[in-house]
Amino acid sequence: MSRSFAAWFAFLYAVSSLPMVSAADRTPNIVLILADDLGYGDVSYHGATDIRTPHIDSLARDGLRFDTFRANSNVCSPTRAALLSGRFPDRAGVPGVIRFHPENSWGRLADDVTLLPKALKPAGYRSAIVGKWHLGLNEPDTPLDRGFDVFHGFLGDMMDDYYTHLRHGENFMRRQREVISPEGHATDLFTEWSCDWIRGQAGKPEPFFLYLAYNAPHGPIQPPADWLKRIRGRSPELPEKRAKFVALTEHLDDGIGRVLGTLKDLGIEENTVVIFTSDNGGDVPSGASAGPFRSHKGHMYEGGLRVPCAVRWPGVVKPASRIAFPALTLDLYSTLVDIARQPVQAGTDGVSLLPTLRGEAQPVPDRVQYFVRREGGVQFFGKTNDAVIRGRWKLVHDGPMSPLELFDLESDPAETTNLVEKSPKVFRELVLELSRQLQLGGAVPWQRANSAK
Repeated sequence: MSRSFAAWFAFLYAVSSLPMVSAADRTPNIVLILADDLGYGDVSYHGATDIRTPHIDSLARDGLRFDTFRANSNVCSPTRAALLSGRFPDRAGVPGVIRFHPENSWGRLADDVTLLPKALKPAGYRSAIVGKWHLGLNEPDTPLDRGFDVFHGFLGDMMDDYYTHLRHGENFMRRQREVISPEGHATDLFTEWSCDWIRGQAGKPEPFFLYLAYNAPHGPIQPPADWLKRIRGRSPELPEKRAKFVALTEHLDDGIGRVLGTLKDLGIEENTVVIFTSDNGGDVPSGASAGPFRSHKGHMYEGGLRVPCAVRWPGVVKPASRIAFPALTLDLYSTLVDIARQPVQAGTDGVSLLPTLRGEAQPVPDRVQYFVRREGGVQFFGKTNDAVIRGRWKLVHDGPMSPLELFDLESDPAETTNLVEKSPKVFRELVLELSRQLQLGGAVPWQRANSAK
């Protein structure tokens, strides 16, 4: 046997003798995709018949779908704060929507909150946010101030136009801290920027975390003309409002498909966790659907809180699995920190869903789910609408002038029958629980001293 052949044989033998490393033992990349105002009834894997979301559906087909997943609020900023902090929104300093005008802005990220990119940093993650931030317009509350290495997106709450990207005439588009004026539909830009950043990370030894926060299908409902033409040709019977919403959502789904395709083309999808969800329920007046649930965005009924959620992790999550585990947006924080094998910061309110992702039995935690939104204007005048869920029971306070309502979600998931008078003991218990949650949230400052002057 020649010396070179013997050396090659010895190398092959040594490699074959190494212990196999399972997918669960590797440090995976993470892609967290958040849609804006995409309700439970607007993905086809939930049974929608007039909308096609094949790429979102593929995450449920190839991974795990949560059939009982709720956003932590019925509007944007509070849920985003919960997602990135692992805290209930008001305990992260964001009980309501952060806006352009201080007198109508209802939150500020608490200084002591450790956001996901900082929590993942000790595990070697390089972190980027592409898309909508909506958690602060100025230092020290921009993405780069709060732990992200890269920011390429939009600081504000919404765009008045998907092509000009302006809000109240102001430009909040940024690349790092630079003001930019890119051309194109915002969904396409966020997709392209995400794909470009992923390509730049491929081959690097450290894992990456991409938080891709689209602003679609939030209003204005402004799909590209060719996508609207496609929907009109396929479904001419759809009302104009619904057709435009379907077109905007299917255009979003196509962008998600391009991101997933980039992972596949680079050969890294097998070592990448992909999570998809939405920040709150759909805006039915704008053409969205809540599926079988009551009401929509901005309300504390299930239509405002129930959202799709699917997780794909090849080699760990069993394909085409589904579970009714009642999970919350803030649970994703603890889950991702757990996946990275890092300690979860004290004061977080979520639970890690990692056992569920691995297919292990995970008891439903004995906890109260709490939902809050503080708002201004003549409807709310600085007060809150809130809800708590304990087991099968849900207490709803849908606005300052609204009565308290009690529902049995097990027998009445559509929330049609108020049981306050029939179940007074449960009602009193949940009222006390809601009061306790509001006290805890009230201990956290959410404005600068001069913000409301």
